[in-house]
Amino acid sequence: MSDSRVVRSLSSEWRKVLSTKLWWILAIVIAAYSAMIASMFAFMFSAMGDMLAGAGAGAGAPQLPAQSAANMVYSSVSTFGYVVPLLLGALTATGELRHRTLGLTFTLEPRRGLVLLSKTAVLIVFGVLLGAAGLLGAVGAGAGVTAATGGDPMLGSGETWAVIGRVLAALGIWAVIGFGIGVLVRNQAIAIVIALVFTQFVEPLLRTGAQFWEWSAQIAKFLPGAATDSFVGASVMSSLSSLDPSVPQGSSALGIWAGLAVLVAYAVVAVAAGWLLRWRRDVV
Repeated sequence: MSDSRVVRSLSSEWRKVLSTKLWWILAIVIAAYSAMIASMFAFMFSAMGDMLAGAGAGAGAPQLPAQSAANMVYSSVSTFGYVVPLLLGALTATGELRHRTLGLTFTLEPRRGLVLLSKTAVLIVFGVLLGAAGLLGAVGAGAGVTAATGGDPMLGSGETWAVIGRVLAALGIWAVIGFGIGVLVRNQAIAIVIALVFTQFVEPLLRTGAQFWEWSAQIAKFLPGAATDSFVGASVMSSLSSLDPSVPQGSSALGIWAGLAVLVAYAVVAVAAGWLLRWRRDVV
């Protein structure tokens, strides 16, 4: 396979994404959504600290260091916003299937495996770009609220920037997961419903409810959102027990590298299933 063929395929897939309004509309959505969520949590953590200080913060009172608060504020992009790159990937796939543009693509480049790899690579980049848009909103609003309420936004901390880097990587992977789901589902409306319902309702409820029993908490660690939080290394969802003592203490997270492995496994399985069940046979 010549390098020029690979470059031509990558360039073609890149232009396809840029030719639609979808990517920049979703960038605006994730930036605004992340800014709202991050500012809300930044204000909440600041108010929590003020309440603890006013109450004298006894020895048993929950403490929230500035670094932990900053990590949770900025990681809200991946905790709640991963639905956006998921939608990008799914709609990229279903859009091509709906408008039957893949037939022309396969005429120009008959190696379907190359087309699949090119789409995957391009979507990773656009997932990272969406993550950057979300972080602009979250860091801008979250750091602003934190500083305005007397807190430290921790933007000079290496740990903060490590979390930000992992958020970008996680959202790049989520775009690939969405693509695999889109190929499998094919129907655009169904793909949107699945993405929204699972990420915004089903998984958060499953993760919260699973913490009441040790066996279910161990299983919940392997849900895709939980694996994302483990990889990023910070999340409000995985720290509920430290923020609210009435919430049961969940099992320990997978860890950064195990979380990455599980998240990548979801992406590989989604794309492989799409390849085996749809891509090689009836996508045109």
